[in-house]
Amino acid sequence: MAALDEPLKKILGGTTAKVLAEHLGLQTVGDLLHHYPRRYAERGELTRLADLPLDEHVTVVAQVADSRVLKFNGGRGQRLEVTLTDGSGRLRLVFFGKGIHKPHKDLLPGRRAMFAGKVSVFNHKLQLAHPEYELLDGDADSGAEAVDAFARQLLPIYPACQQMASWKIAKAVDAVLPSAQDAVDPLPGALREGRALVPLTEALLKIHRPESKADIAAARDRLKWDEAFVLQVALARRRLAETQLPAVARRVTEGGILDAFDAKLPFTLTDGQQKVSREIFDDLAAEHPMHRLLQGEVGSGKAQPLDALVLTPRGFCPMGEMAVGTEVVVPSGERAVVDGVFPQGEREVWRLVLSDGSAVECDDEHLWIVGSRETGERVLTNRELRGDLLGPDGRPQWSIAAATPVDLDGGGDRPLDPYLVGQRLAEGGGPADRLPEAYRHAPLKDRLAVVQGLMDTGGGTAGAAAVFRAAPGPLAEDLAWLVRSLGGAARPVPVGNGACDVLVELPAAYPPFRDGAASDGAGVHPEDGPGIRRTVEAIEHLGRKPVQCISVAHPSHAYVTDHFTVTHNTMVALRAMLGVVDSGGQAAMLAPTEVLAQQHHRSITEMMGELAEGGMLGGAEKGTKVVLLTGSMGAAARRQALLDLVTGEAGIVVGTHALIEDKVQFHDLGLVVVDEQHRFGVEQRDALRGKGNSQREKQTPHLLVMTATPIPRTVAMTVFGDLETSVLDQLPAGRSPIASHVVPAKDKPHFLARAWERVREEVAAGHQGYVVCPRIGDEEEAPGAKKKGAKAAAAKESSPEDAAEKRPPLAVLDIAEQLKTGPLAGLRVAVLHGRMAPDDKDDVMRSFAAGELDVLVATTVIEVGVNVPNATAMVIMDADRFGVSQLHQLRGRVGRGAAPGLCLLVSEMPEASPARARLAAVARTLDGFELSRIDLEQRREGDVLGQAQSGVRSSLRMLAVIDDEDVIAAAREEATALVTADPELTGYPELRIALSALLDEEREQYLDKG
Repeated sequence: MAALDEPLKKILGGTTAKVLAEHLGLQTVGDLLHHYPRRYAERGELTRLADLPLDEHVTVVAQVADSRVLKFNGGRGQRLEVTLTDGSGRLRLVFFGKGIHKPHKDLLPGRRAMFAGKVSVFNHKLQLAHPEYELLDGDADSGAEAVDAFARQLLPIYPACQQMASWKIAKAVDAVLPSAQDAVDPLPGALREGRALVPLTEALLKIHRPESKADIAAARDRLKWDEAFVLQVALARRRLAETQLPAVARRVTEGGILDAFDAKLPFTLTDGQQKVSREIFDDLAAEHPMHRLLQGEVGSGKAQPLDALVLTPRGFCPMGEMAVGTEVVVPSGERAVVDGVFPQGEREVWRLVLSDGSAVECDDEHLWIVGSRETGERVLTNRELRGDLLGPDGRPQWSIAAATPVDLDGGGDRPLDPYLVGQRLAEGGGPADRLPEAYRHAPLKDRLAVVQGLMDTGGGTAGAAAVFRAAPGPLAEDLAWLVRSLGGAARPVPVGNGACDVLVELPAAYPPFRDGAASDGAGVHPEDGPGIRRTVEAIEHLGRKPVQCISVAHPSHAYVTDHFTVTHNTMVALRAMLGVVDSGGQAAMLAPTEVLAQQHHRSITEMMGELAEGGMLGGAEKGTKVVLLTGSMGAAARRQALLDLVTGEAGIVVGTHALIEDKVQFHDLGLVVVDEQHRFGVEQRDALRGKGNSQREKQTPHLLVMTATPIPRTVAMTVFGDLETSVLDQLPAGRSPIASHVVPAKDKPHFLARAWERVREEVAAGHQGYVVCPRIGDEEEAPGAKKKGAKAAAAKESSPEDAAEKRPPLAVLDIAEQLKTGPLAGLRVAVLHGRMAPDDKDDVMRSFAAGELDVLVATTVIEVGVNVPNATAMVIMDADRFGVSQLHQLRGRVGRGAAPGLCLLVSEMPEASPARARLAAVARTLDGFELSRIDLEQRREGDVLGQAQSGVRSSLRMLAVIDDEDVIAAAREEATALVTADPELTGYPELRIALSALLDEEREQYLDKG
């Protein structure tokens, strides 16, 4: 037996080996040698008491000011409190239980000593609990050398457990350290020399017993390479194996459902979506299975601010008031309905200033129909216009297409002759006089008559142009509005005292102004030409505003907003599924919850329209059936769905775990799309991929794994190294801005009171809110409450601050009751949690979505798939008990409509604690990629690697996937080259041994399933 495979009980004895095995998972000598110190106690640089940092290990030299023993737990427990001083400040030490006897005897008032420990806080005061200490003799200077040695000695601190302290693990390591000489070095010699890495034996000795910081650095560099390289070799072998599996090439077919769907889209997809689509379709066209990770949000739109105006048959309405079914006017003059509203959150907004002084606001992706003499008419984004605004002569080169003038009918009765209304305004209009709405939102002939009355009475000429002289500001605005509504151009020019001259130009199709003659509409022929084009004079940056875009059910997919146009986009994954259906295959989308599956099914069918009502696959009809399959479906609907799948009638199926059941069979499954991949076990994903051989010889379906939780590149390279990755990092579709704030409930109780006031304010404004708690609250007793005998006594001797931190998390049922009778009394409050019956959960969610409830008190059951645009407020209780990514997901439940969202993170943790720092980071940014980095920096690497899913202990002990990007990238490059040249690793027996030890068969299967 190799020395490193020797069981620890043969060297350390049965008792120690049992503790190491049961509590730290260490079975062999090799396991213990690879159990590296997590840090080294130089015991910190000597620190003044006035400068102590919270949650850091420090060393101080100070004098004991006083010492006393106190009782707690009804006299059953005791603690020693020692107060230190060094002239700059004071610090409390605490010792508990049997650990008080020696320090009580040693640390007498007046004694001077060195103390090392971790700074914590209790009752708003800093303290060291159970610090290490070393007494110094009375001479203040004679202990200087001892102080220096004590502070600078490198003592390894190991990941420990309650049953075995770090110093005991260090003794165990001493016993096995000679076996490091027998370690098999997995790195090829050429790689080791090329990277200037120390041999493995040397690295193991230096990591456990360093003499200097340089020793630690050299050892870490080498051991990180071991882990990164062996992992990347495993992933490279999986990638290579994937290319050997057979799959049906799913090539894009012209003239199919995908083309018909794209033709329905307003204009074009974003550059990012087009790029990712090309990557996916290239993969689908290969005869080996695609294995791709699509991360980031999958939608983005071209948008305008919520206060921008959209022309409806009854006049202009704010963009923020647009809803599905709203009738709008398109540039051709026809009417169409809004069939989609897509809030886009808060974006940078720009103002286009036109040649007649009018302006319109939009984001940088907004599409405009513009023209020039050189290029003719084109569709350009605002960004493209900004970059190419002026022509070779330095003058503006782009003009905006005019909209066809239309009749409006939103003003009500018009008792007076419109021409007379114009005359009266021109004769006696004061500063406050405005054109009545009835004449502003009127048919074309009436609006023209008002303009003629104004111009005949108060107008004149200025060169070739008509001009209305010295109109009061409001009247000048109304006249300009009327002229533009007729397809003309009107430019108000200030002349002082709030008045303006209005330069007016109408299309040649209209009759000229004439004395007193009201138009009967003769000569108003939109087909003669829609109107006068206006040039884009400037584009000015305004700052950030809430924006949204709309989809219009008209072939032009355009609408009028001062005669401009806008579009929206759709899902990348849906286009991939349609491409597979065109090739004769089927696509399955696996969602983690019924709520999310139903949401995907609804959105896909709505976006496809009549294309989701097709017949058999491969038929001439451009369409297919989209079916839903979930566990709660009725028997008849379930039977029909299963029949549609096995016959091929359904080209697309959206479902939950029900898709994985044995009775589910496909006609020809070509693509598996897994949404929210982290919610599924690898066996579940693999079971669905295994259904690719239903009607033909064994073929592996293509796989597209999606996650809306952004993953840093280093993590993707490490965890998903056998998947190619595509990233869409645009602002999430369907999001309004979300303001996030930390509420320090313990330090500032009035902040929590204000939080509930804010919820009431949102409800009073017609909105709804969530309150999220970590626990349900109907458990028999709190987690960890069962303690007996000696363990119970030991628990009682723990510190009071530990007891405070270990209180049970706040619970849904408790908080809901408190809110109903307290700060939210009178509001309609309901609860939602995972142990409710499915029908009860559905009833609550339906009621909440319908606006029949004001506040939903829930667990994280709302984390994914809940979409209630009217919900604007979220209060997360005990927010420090949630991970960063989970807080980000929860926060995404608000701000999904036109109104901005508010997320309040309630915590009782001290301001200087790491937990509060984590919450502050969440409140500071909505950038999912940045938050994922913060999250992963604070989690064990085993968690990052999906340890809970695979059931296998992580192989990463030294490598930090966030910090070691360069090592991972270089290791991937080296591993790919080595595996390409020698797939079976026949020339690298040491590497094969390391691969077996670090990534056993079960682990490699986990990586394979991805």
